[in-house]
Amino acid sequence: MTSTHPLPLNGITVISLEQAVAAPYATRQLADLGARVIKIERPGAGDFARGYDETVHGESSYFVWLNRSKESLTLDLKSAAGQKVLRELVAGADVFLQNLGPGATSRMGLGADALKELHPRLVVCDITGYGEGPWQSRKAYDLLVQAEAGLLEVSGTEDDVAKAGISVADIAAGSFAYSGILAALYTRAMTGEAPAVTVSLFEALAEWMGSPMYYSQYGGTPSRRTGARHATIAPYGPFTAGDGGTVLLAIQNQPEWERLCTEVLDLPDLVDDPRFAKNPARVLHREELEAIITAAIEPFSADELEERLENAGVANARMNTMAQLWDHPVLSERDRWRDVKTPGGHIRALLPPATLRGFESRMDPVPALGEHTAAILRELGRSDTDIAELREERVI
Repeated sequence: MTSTHPLPLNGITVISLEQAVAAPYATRQLADLGARVIKIERPGAGDFARGYDETVHGESSYFVWLNRSKESLTLDLKSAAGQKVLRELVAGADVFLQNLGPGATSRMGLGADALKELHPRLVVCDITGYGEGPWQSRKAYDLLVQAEAGLLEVSGTEDDVAKAGISVADIAAGSFAYSGILAALYTRAMTGEAPAVTVSLFEALAEWMGSPMYYSQYGGTPSRRTGARHATIAPYGPFTAGDGGTVLLAIQNQPEWERLCTEVLDLPDLVDDPRFAKNPARVLHREELEAIITAAIEPFSADELEERLENAGVANARMNTMAQLWDHPVLSERDRWRDVKTPGGHIRALLPPATLRGFESRMDPVPALGEHTAAILRELGRSDTDIAELREERVI
C-alpha cells in the first residue's frame, strides 16, 4: 500500500526526553503517523533500554521495537549548554514529552506551567509513576506498578501469583499518553489552546483493572486467580485433547454453549443441566464441567478438536510460541511485515495495528546513539566548529 496523502502528523515535531518503554511507545506511535520525533539521549550511554539485551543484531529487543522512525540527539542536560539546545528545540516544537524522574524538568525550568507561559501552543506531556501527590517521589518500575494496581492478585494460579509477561503498565501509560497527545493536538487545532497532558503508570493500569475491581467491590468476593482460565466465565480456557495438544475454547453466550454441547461434545443433556445452564452456575461448578469436557474431547486430536469447534462456530485458539506468532498466517497473509533498518542490520517489523486506508505507516530506521546530533545542531544554527567544541566539552 502506498500513501496517497501526507501522513496525518506530517509537519508535527515532537521533542522527547524519554527512557525505557512508556514514553518511547507513545512517541513511536506518533512517528508512525508521520511526526518528526527527536529523541534526547545521554551522551555515551543513551536510553538505558539500549542496554537491556543484545539479541537483535547486537541491539536491544525493547529498543528496536520502540524507537524506529526517530532521530537521536545526545545532550548532557546537566550542562548549561545542553539545556540551551533543548530550550531552542522546544521553542520550535509542537509536542514536548518526558518521563524522567519526578521534578527533573521543573528543575530545568521546563515544567508544564513554565512552558505554557513561554509557548502557549506547545502540547506538554508528562508521564510519571503515580502522578503528583503523596507518592510522586516513589519509583514506579513496571512490576512494582503491577503489584500496586492489583494485577498480581488476579494473575497466576491459586497457589502462586504471576506477573504479566510484558511491560503492561508501561504499555498502558504509553497508549494513554499517545491518545492524550492526539486529543491535545486536536483541541489546539479547534480552539488554539494546547492543554497539557499527564499520565501515570499506576492510573493507566488501574483503568485496565476496572472489571476485576467492580467484580470484587460490588460482588463481595475477589476474583480468583485461575491461571490461563477466565476468572468469571466458563468454560473459557485451555483444554488438553487426546493427543496431548492444547486448544483454548471460549463460551461467551448461550447459543455458543448450546453448540458446544450438541455439536462438539455430543452431550446435549448438558445444555439444560442446572449445574451448567447459565454462566454463573458454570463458574460455580467449573471443576465438574472441565472434567466432563476433558473426558468428552479425549477421542480427538488437537487439530480435530479445533476443526469441530470451528465448524460449530465456537470460539477457539491455539497456545502459540513466539516462533509460531512470528510465522502466524494472519500476519503473513495480511502483509503486515515490513523491513526496517537498525544499527546492527535489517529486521522485520510489524505495521501498527490501526490501519488508515490510503496511508502507509512510516517505518524508518532505528537510530544509532547520537546519529542525528550534528544535523539537528546545524538546523539550530551551530557551525561545525561549535559542534566540535560541544563534543570536546562532552555536551553531546
